[in-house]
Amino acid sequence: MSLRLYDLDERTRQLMVEELEYDSARNQLHISPVLSGQGVRDYPNLLREAMETGDVEWLAEQLNSQRRIGRTMDRRNPKGGYTVVTVPVTAGQTLAESEFNRYYIRALCRRAIEEGVEELVVYRAKPVDTPRPESEALIETTIDPVELLEDLRSHPGEVPELGIPAGPNSGISVRLP
Repeated sequence: MSLRLYDLDERTRQLMVEELEYDSARNQLHISPVLSGQGVRDYPNLLREAMETGDVEWLAEQLNSQRRIGRTMDRRNPKGGYTVVTVPVTAGQTLAESEFNRYYIRALCRRAIEEGVEELVVYRAKPVDTPRPESEALIETTIDPVELLEDLRSHPGEVPELGIPAGPNSGISVRLP
């Protein structure tokens, strides 16, 4: 099931692309370790196309085609060194949802700031079987768009300090009030 992104319209899409350009200009576009060499080459353009005219499902389909997702990846061991692990079959969908949602949230922050909206509302954009307690605690709370935008820009590819979104598969997003 895809994400329900209530405010995904032309203006939000335009701001998503601007945020992608912001990251690209600063060389901070998150390149996931699940991507193959082909995936790394194609990812920025696929992400842009999804933002301009597509959606999460389209991006996931593209990532899962033409060998764009690797079969294995290196994972850091807690005690040092690395282990080679098999990439989950859901990696393309997870990456698509996570990154599309992050740029959507950043765009809504920008939009709220432009429109003088002081708070965004946190909601569950995707139902999950076992919601994390920290995610559940965020539902229907409000958040300052300036703080959230700064947090997301400062933590590419990581769970941001404010916990929105709350990590891969959390299903958490924001909407305009």
